[in-house]
Amino acid sequence: MDFSLSDEQQLIRETAREFADREIAPGARDRDREERFDLDLVHRIGAMGYIGATVSEDLGGAGLDYLSYGLILEELGRVDSSARTVVSVGTSLTTAPIARWGSAEQLALLPRLCRGEGLACFGLTEPDTGSDAGALRTKAVADGDGWRISGQKMWISLASHAEQALIFARTGEDPGHRGVTCFLVPTDREGFSTQRIHGKHGLRASDVSEVFLDEVEVGPEHVLGEVGRGFRVAMSALESGRFSVAAGCVGICQAALEQALSYAAERQQFGRSIASFQLVQKMLTEISVQVDAARALLWRAADAKDRGLESVRETSTAKLYASEAAVRCAGLSLQIHGGAGYVDDHPIERHLRDARVTTLYEGTSQVQEMIIGRALTGIDALAAG
Repeated sequence: MDFSLSDEQQLIRETAREFADREIAPGARDRDREERFDLDLVHRIGAMGYIGATVSEDLGGAGLDYLSYGLILEELGRVDSSARTVVSVGTSLTTAPIARWGSAEQLALLPRLCRGEGLACFGLTEPDTGSDAGALRTKAVADGDGWRISGQKMWISLASHAEQALIFARTGEDPGHRGVTCFLVPTDREGFSTQRIHGKHGLRASDVSEVFLDEVEVGPEHVLGEVGRGFRVAMSALESGRFSVAAGCVGICQAALEQALSYAAERQQFGRSIASFQLVQKMLTEISVQVDAARALLWRAADAKDRGLESVRETSTAKLYASEAAVRCAGLSLQIHGGAGYVDDHPIERHLRDARVTTLYEGTSQVQEMIIGRALTGIDALAAG
């Protein structure tokens, strides 16, 4: 593949970097300290066309290729992973699935969502259902030609501010993923409520909530895709979501390198900058190599997606490596900062906390290893067991 960027892609990258430095970075520490989700910032991100970035222009999106989408997420992740989450969820997990599976009535919601004037959330995970998504317990019981949905969702990003929710519920008695249906539920329906989760280790400025559904009534027009075929909606969204997380992690790695280089050049010990110490140079080199490797894997996945090729293994490989690398790179950068990096006067402390969750959501590192192993061998370990 060609690792050079087109003029348009280079402009998209530069514009995203300037926007991130000007609009997102200055308030990142305060938003993190206050655990404050900033709707005004969401609207500014939406006005840039970053939400729904891969959705076609005729449906209200920006119509960007995956590499361009990845470049935007890199730059947002470089300054604030909480802000990057808005774009990841707003594109990969919500507007893109609606664009792919939605009815004409559902597609009409996209322009507003892509502009960031309204938000949507992705309701798959439950208190007892994480990696084993096929074991979800939320149920949708037929009621005339409609449904009544009851259940609970957990760790749902943007839920407290969303006006639409993709809710996955069991509509049949078949075990596992069979019989799961995706519903596009307006959050103002009676019986739909949320409770924001506080005290998170990282991503403190993101909106992450529990969702409660108590006999929420929906009609047949709220089914996204086909009845009983919701699991494929979920898996297609998660595969794109893994790409978006990987891209944000490349941004964290890049931030770790830039901040370590800057601090090492300025910090004086024993009469010279610590950048001259070989062991510091070794840590800088380790970060640099991992930045390059994570970016190469991300761009390989983007290339496969943009060419319409099967990309499950490439995406999981990028997500696995980039998320683990983000934790390592942020840790090494903090080590170079020494005690100064242990407080939030320097962004690296926040980056390290934010990086940790990326090895858990959109499929843990162990789930990515299972996906990659299955792709390599053709054997489904869970089915074989």
